[in-house]
Amino acid sequence: MRILAIESSCDETAVAIVEDGRRILTDCIASQVALHREYGGVVPEIASRKHIEAIYGLAEQALENTGLTRGELDAVAVTYAPGLIGALLVGVNFAKAAALALDVPLIPVHHIKGHIAANYLAYPDLEPPFLCLVVSGGHTMFVDVEDYTKLRILGGTRDDAAGECFDKVARLLGMPYPGGAALDRAAQGGDPSRYPMPRPHLSGNPLDLSFSGLKTSAVNLIHNAGQKGEQIVIPDLCAAFSEAVCGMLVPRAMLALEQTGRKTLAVAGGVAANSRIRAALQQETSARGVRLCMPPLSLCGDNGAMIGAQAYYEYLAGNIADQTLNAYATRSMEGEAL
Repeated sequence: MRILAIESSCDETAVAIVEDGRRILTDCIASQVALHREYGGVVPEIASRKHIEAIYGLAEQALENTGLTRGELDAVAVTYAPGLIGALLVGVNFAKAAALALDVPLIPVHHIKGHIAANYLAYPDLEPPFLCLVVSGGHTMFVDVEDYTKLRILGGTRDDAAGECFDKVARLLGMPYPGGAALDRAAQGGDPSRYPMPRPHLSGNPLDLSFSGLKTSAVNLIHNAGQKGEQIVIPDLCAAFSEAVCGMLVPRAMLALEQTGRKTLAVAGGVAANSRIRAALQQETSARGVRLCMPPLSLCGDNGAMIGAQAYYEYLAGNIADQTLNAYATRSMEGEAL
């Protein structure tokens, strides 16, 4: 089954064609990073306009790359939630028009489910059940993937997401957008012990997290140093901040494995590209005899292929939308209703 998949939830316009949920035939992405870098972050209205400009050409490019005709497409899939509402609407309306014109099924895909499904592309033998650590710019959570379309959130951040914190601290340090990748590079070789950082523990669910205090601690440290005329050792601060985030995520991931009894841990989302987090997860899972699945960096960020992968299983489960499909800025994966 060949699915034309659309992703436009933030600042990447992506169109892919995926076969049977496991094979990428093409994955075309138009990045807006250089444009938004001028503003230090994503400007929603600009993102929406650029999606409009790029999406049709990317669909044509996807067909050209594969040599397929429109008639050889079996379905159209699209990210319908969560994300920037204007950006999502561009993708949803394009997908609705394409599905109607081609007379093929329209498959709605939750963005976070798509990130998790990137692992199916990287590991063709991977099947549920497994545990997944989702770490992205807007979401941080531990998800028990019971089946391809049945997922249960075990815990997550109560405030800021890990990726959001990386980006904000990096911006204060004068690093270009997207800051998370720049901060990760700067942390290489840094001494994390120079700047002690808090690692909050919350009452209630031991798998819940809070990153706002950690972010505030780093922000205050940077501001106080500036007021005193002191020089921040940037590699050391970046290493300390990364170590603190890692120290909050990895032990909880191991706890989630113990609680669920899962023997496979997958990682998903843009922050899954962070080198320190990847190394720590590799070390801890290896010591426990747990299989670790981490997509290549090309599949960690937003892309159309991950939407096409999840769409295949949504189709098999009968999750098909009609022309009333809408976009949603926020939407839970659990018991989602269209």
